[in-house]
Amino acid sequence: MKKIVVAADSFKGSLSSREIATIVAEAVSDVFPDCLTVCLEMADGGEGTIDALCRALEGSRIEVTVSNPLGKPVVAEYAIVNVPGEGTTAVIEMSKASGLTLIPEGLRNPLLTTTFGTGELILDALGRGCKHFLIGIGGSATNDGGIGMLAALGWRFQDSDGNELPPVGASLGKINSIDSSGRNPALEGCSFVTACDVDNPFCGPDGAAFVFAPQKGAGPEEVLLLDKGLESFSSVILECTGVDVKEIPGAGAAVGLGGALLAFLGAKLTPGAEMVLDAIGFDAQAEGADLVITGEGRMDFQTLKGKAPLCVLHHATRLGIPTVSLAGIVTDYDLLKDLGYKDILCINPPGLPPETAMQPAVARHNLSATVIDYLSEHLGATDGPFPG
Repeated sequence: MKKIVVAADSFKGSLSSREIATIVAEAVSDVFPDCLTVCLEMADGGEGTIDALCRALEGSRIEVTVSNPLGKPVVAEYAIVNVPGEGTTAVIEMSKASGLTLIPEGLRNPLLTTTFGTGELILDALGRGCKHFLIGIGGSATNDGGIGMLAALGWRFQDSDGNELPPVGASLGKINSIDSSGRNPALEGCSFVTACDVDNPFCGPDGAAFVFAPQKGAGPEEVLLLDKGLESFSSVILECTGVDVKEIPGAGAAVGLGGALLAFLGAKLTPGAEMVLDAIGFDAQAEGADLVITGEGRMDFQTLKGKAPLCVLHHATRLGIPTVSLAGIVTDYDLLKDLGYKDILCINPPGLPPETAMQPAVARHNLSATVIDYLSEHLGATDGPFPG
């Protein structure tokens, strides 16, 4: 065994991606002292993405005061990194400015919240010379179809009388025209990649409002109002941009922000883990490896929806490298195994209570023991590639 690559998402509430990579690397060293272990920090476009890319690409963190979902000041951070082949790139987690956790539960109302602060983060990065943007759009408190973000970047939304509308969810159904004359000129030539881990359309029964708005404080009547607003806004988008976001899978991510990024900024929608893998150059880093080790806290049928272990598997398979996945909980084993994993390992013994298993010290021990036992049993002291 000459080279092993570790690229696992965090075990949320227990171990970070970086901690997992370190523990696995130490376990590999116990079995194969001369083996090169390449540790790649992973994330899925949401929490932890800034950390992962900052460390992998030696980036810098920027703090800036922007508007929270209710328009109040909040200090939010993003990162500037140098992505190979792209250059100066801003990494933005929209939840830092427009996230649900920024609003007390009693004040959550997607009719009144806005993504304006996310647009302000983009604006700040433009002012620092960034031309490429990686944006994670999970965990929003908003249902504004992205008009808040666009308003911060210079777009204006008007009703049938020509009056400017506030960029909040309640305005969507009133939008009659869009004025792009104030669009920030620094956007010219910029590229956007958006982490999108859901396939919900912009509107309709499976769309953004019906699926996500209740999580953000909307009652049944508000959900209907917001959905009608998104449907109406989608028609205006089509007229203004020529892009029909109504049925595009993923356009409903962050309750319409995905569609706005796509239609107005030409964003590419991609699974968050894919965005991170591409940015850190996974394929080049993994070239020539004998084994890839990935994982996440829980592996089940939802792993099939573009989660980190699946994206890592796809990349490793294209490179002809066998992949083993680790998890704290594994269900739907046969379904997952059929995807092509060499093995899927649950690090916890049967019957261990979840609250005990998630204690960091317990998780560290079980993860290390699982890797040592597995490598010793299946590879012994062999120096060659993983046996077929």
